[in-house]
Amino acid sequence: MFYLFKNFTQMKILLNKTSLTKSLRHFSDIGFVPTMGSIHQGHLSLIGRSNQICHKTVVSIFVNPKQFNNKKDFKTYPKNIKKDLKILNQSKTVDFVYIPKFKDIFKNNKKTKIKLIKKDKILCAKFRKGHFEGVLDVMDKLTDIVRPNKIFMGNKDFQQLFLVKKYLKKKYNTDVVGCKTVREKNKVALSSRNYLLSKENLILASKIVRKLINVKKSIKNKKNKNKYLLTIKNDFQKQFKIKIEYLELRDINNLKLTNVINTSRLFVAYYLNGVRLIDNL
Repeated sequence: MFYLFKNFTQMKILLNKTSLTKSLRHFSDIGFVPTMGSIHQGHLSLIGRSNQICHKTVVSIFVNPKQFNNKKDFKTYPKNIKKDLKILNQSKTVDFVYIPKFKDIFKNNKKTKIKLIKKDKILCAKFRKGHFEGVLDVMDKLTDIVRPNKIFMGNKDFQQLFLVKKYLKKKYNTDVVGCKTVREKNKVALSSRNYLLSKENLILASKIVRKLINVKKSIKNKKNKNKYLLTIKNDFQKQFKIKIEYLELRDINNLKLTNVINTSRLFVAYYLNGVRLIDNL
């Protein structure tokens, strides 16, 4: 497998914790961008933000099986390490790429001790049991290994960002920086899962997000906004023939349901031809 790396001279590939620790020991201002691969422009924007603030940038590529509550979802998750490395190398913006094996992150295969409290079991946590426990577990392990000054994550996965900030703040002297969601011209948020969609499904996803943008504008004058969104949810499911798990307006500071537009986001999760997509506006 090492032949994949021989042409990448602009960045250093680190395949285990020992080589990472050795390579980073001389640097004290490290930015970290954790990914599960399938690198796209959204990831590159996070790397760019890291480079603006930090002296060195580390990108990890690790598809964490512990955060998949569905085995089929894990098996079908898009993976192409050679393509990822080519994109990262050509960007000329990455200092180190960390590609650990499972045993490098999890020394033993014990179940995570991380438990979400009741008020956090909302949105994706409600529908993907064990998902965020897996996310927080791997982020704990990766942060302990990399020891970055700052971690850069996208606002598209806002609940993930919220929980990682909340959890890591208690353990590490590391800032978690939320970065703007990057979208295609058709308004669809960039996501690794988009690779699983056909052209027809991407067109439909574009129609859905454009309508949701209009919904966000229209609910300003509604008294009970989340009650109104239940009607919108049913209408969308019939119109677009999709399954919507949630469509809710929540406060960005605590993720509680709210009627206040200025401090809120419209959160949505839905299945399009078997592919689960999330967004917030």
